[in-house]
Amino acid sequence: MKQNTRLIHAGRSKKWTGTAVNPPVVRASTIVFDTMSELKEATRQRGNRVPFYGRRGTQTHFAFQEAMCELEGGAGCALYPCGAAAVSGALLSFLKQGDHLLMVDNAYEPTRGLCDKLLAGLGIETTYYDPLVGAGIVDLIKPNTRVIFLESPGSLTMEVQDIPAICQVAQAHNIITILDNTWASPILCQPFALGVDISIQAATKYIVGHSDVMLGTASATAKHWPQLREHSYLMGYCASADDVYAASRGLRTLGVRLTQHEQSALKVAHWLAARPEVATIRHPAFSDNPGQQFFKRDFTGSNGLFSFVLTQGTAEQVQAFIEGMQHFKMGFSWGGYESLITATMNVQALRTATSWPYSGPLIRLHIGLEDPDDLIADLEQAFLRFATA
Repeated sequence: MKQNTRLIHAGRSKKWTGTAVNPPVVRASTIVFDTMSELKEATRQRGNRVPFYGRRGTQTHFAFQEAMCELEGGAGCALYPCGAAAVSGALLSFLKQGDHLLMVDNAYEPTRGLCDKLLAGLGIETTYYDPLVGAGIVDLIKPNTRVIFLESPGSLTMEVQDIPAICQVAQAHNIITILDNTWASPILCQPFALGVDISIQAATKYIVGHSDVMLGTASATAKHWPQLREHSYLMGYCASADDVYAASRGLRTLGVRLTQHEQSALKVAHWLAARPEVATIRHPAFSDNPGQQFFKRDFTGSNGLFSFVLTQGTAEQVQAFIEGMQHFKMGFSWGGYESLITATMNVQALRTATSWPYSGPLIRLHIGLEDPDDLIADLEQAFLRFATA
């Protein structure tokens, strides 16, 4: 099946939908049984999408989990109340006191905070590495290295990693690889085909697509799925049936939404590239983006998220730039239908293993589903405010 056909049919088998088009919303804490034999069988099958207890999931959850496995290629999918919980749940499922973690230097800021605060307090050591290190990551491996964490592209500075090269090194040393695959969603990159062991999605973003649900997923290979499933369950992670239903519904339009996000973002990015105020565009599809050769090889398209760096600018100028927007809203997250804007004055403060080569402010845009000409007009006014601030 082609991509959009797969998105329509994934997770919609009749065992979940019955005679309806969509899987129904089944809310439950207690699951009741008529006989002891039924209870014992459900207990035996509790990890296999069989109703057992609400935290294990209902038909609503099972349908979405099945869809995620069909789309990303994993053997199983755990659900979490947000993307950050998926990151912490996956890491804590495979790390213990005395272990060593290799973390990509361009990681999502809360992931970095998790390493520096919570994991460090548990006696887990973190070493940050250059996202472009590729197979050279072998030089950073220690006897106690248990996990290599990737984020590609980085959600702020957009470096694209050589995922297969890193995974080959990890496999040779019996190290687990975990990829934050949120930028690609389940359809722009196939992580398991590249050698990844665990793939994480902040389903809050493109999967849900409407900025009204918090949800995370972590899919795993057959080898690692039982441990991820059971450890995440022991930590108490679960998700609301209503939120999971919204994510299942979001999957059906993911392909057409991403196509529009991609087309509009490229139009806006090329317009920005011609502006004299702009030092560089950080967009994975641009030829000068770090790791662009890996993007061309491993990804089937781009989306609405990219950054650009100004040649210069004071905090006052940046404030004037972003505060007067008509269509771009100021706020965290991305992946919804609306356009968003945020600014970072000091990228170097967010990394320790690599040097950021630019001194000007970085502005990150999420290009939503508005007409791109309206967004360009909004940015044009922003540059006028910037120049006079």
